Amino acid sequence: MNRTAILSALPDEQQGLLELLQQAQKTSHAGRDFWQGVLHGQPVVLALSKIGKVAAATTATALIERFGVQRMVFTGVAGGLGAGVRVGDVVIATDFLQHDLDVSPLFPRYEVPFYGKACFGSDTALTARLHAAACDALAAAETHRPARQFADARVHRGLLASGDRFVSGAAESSSLRATLAGAGHEVLAVEMEGAAVAQVCLDYGVPFAAMRTISDRADDSAHVDFSSFVEQVASQYARAIMERFLLSLSIK
Repeated sequence: MNRTAILSALPDEQQGLLELLQQAQKTSHAGRDFWQGVLHGQPVVLALSKIGKVAAATTATALIERFGVQRMVFTGVAGGLGAGVRVGDVVIATDFLQHDLDVSPLFPRYEVPFYGKACFGSDTALTARLHAAACDALAAAETHRPARQFADARVHRGLLASGDRFVSGAAESSSLRATLAGAGHEVLAVEMEGAAVAQVCLDYGVPFAAMRTISDRADDSAHVDFSSFVEQVASQYARAIMERFLLSLSIK
């Protein structure tokens, strides 16, 4: 059975998916609730990663070790950093980097010790499916009608930066973007879990892909109406995109 894990950091990001889950069965493990069932014809496990890299790594490991998932997808929100990445857009990750990792001078800044690299790539085939699903969903009227101000939302592909800090100030955002660019990393968005999940999935050989809806520009307005955005926009995107993504898994 090819079971897909769908991860989110916050309950509101996944509520719409949980409401659609058929044959739902809850298992509590490692201080977390895991929901097994069928979603759009595919066997899935829904789980909250909780917030931050350590919590996300624990959840990803449990999904692989305890539930034997064959692929993993993350859906949630992020702060936009890249030029042209606007609130209401969707970013599909091609790579992940820990922006708060620095073991220099023992290793180059951002490089994960003993892996020989700073960036962990998403699975190419899985990411292509997720990107196609996002493009199709945003083109469909029902996806963005609840938030007409984002009717021109775009889908981007590129680097996501993860760190154990909620980046919410304009000065910090600008500095982070410039520092990463100076090291050759052109980042599109910043969040708190993706790079950790990517590293766990690499260790276990499990394909991983991630999408993030841009809720803010990681600046001084990052906290404004965050909860309502997640409920009214990001969760609707997740519901529509994951429907198309899961249906695509049935197509060989």
